[in-house]
Amino acid sequence: MDERMGWWPVALDSDLQDRPVAVTLLGQPLVLWREPGGALAALADRCPHRGARLSLGEVVQGQLQCPYHGWRFDVQGRCVAIPAMPAFTPAAVHAACRHEVQVAHGLIWVRLQAPGPDAAAAFPMPDLAHLPRRRLIYGPFDVATSAPRAVENFLDTSHFAFVHRGWLGDAGHPEVPPYEVTQTPDGRPVIERYKAWQPRATAAAAEGDWVTYRYEVLSPYSALLTKQGDAGGPQDSYTIWACPTTEDTCRLWFAQYTTDEISPDEALRDFQVAIFSQDQPVLESQSPKRLPLSGGEAHSAADRLSAAYRRYLKACGITFGVC
Repeated sequence: MDERMGWWPVALDSDLQDRPVAVTLLGQPLVLWREPGGALAALADRCPHRGARLSLGEVVQGQLQCPYHGWRFDVQGRCVAIPAMPAFTPAAVHAACRHEVQVAHGLIWVRLQAPGPDAAAAFPMPDLAHLPRRRLIYGPFDVATSAPRAVENFLDTSHFAFVHRGWLGDAGHPEVPPYEVTQTPDGRPVIERYKAWQPRATAAAAEGDWVTYRYEVLSPYSALLTKQGDAGGPQDSYTIWACPTTEDTCRLWFAQYTTDEISPDEALRDFQVAIFSQDQPVLESQSPKRLPLSGGEAHSAADRLSAAYRRYLKACGITFGVC
């Protein structure tokens, strides 16, 4: 499978207003913009005329105007006006490179290359209709490590006692109980049930609780975990959405889906931002930044899910952000 055939998040939908936005996906500079009618466009961030960055331009009369010579492009990437030659009708050769774009889960997603006749070769958009309706999105976080490293950290079951000591883990109980990794019909790793003691399982928790986790890899660059305290209380599901910007860097968003209708947004957000602030320096310290798929790092039985994730990436033919 080719990463370019997958849908990957590049920006919050709410971030795209009346000005173009520059983003990077799989090493490719892109410009996002929205016409007044609401239609989205994702173009290569390079004017076909003299190579200027279109993201430095502006939206004029519903068209993206290049900052250098004023060439204008519609949401399909067609050049519709060349100010220096007002009577000239631009040809197809004057068009900007356009990519498919859509909005889902509160984010803007781009696919760099449409799949061929074998639709199964593409990575489908995850279906999250079963999750709680209240959704908060945290980020973006620009992280100096590869997208697979960030996703593997999200899936890691044994770092809580050290990285999140006193929050999600207890240094006095670092052990990882045995767990089973299964697979979805399309080969994505899953842990159906994982038990852990957490001193502070959620933003609203006043004391510790046993928590039952369910982990699921959604795609090569995203994952889902759901947790429920044994004493009841709200159910929380969290996704990590990783945009693979370059081989060694990524942009992350975390979405929380919760049945908690009482805690204010700020309290939930502050808790999750605090958790990732503990993860980020450790993530950025890892070497190599690309996730090794062919040896080079030791494993233990506590790393079953991480090992399954690496095998999944290898089976998918992922080459970006891995080594």
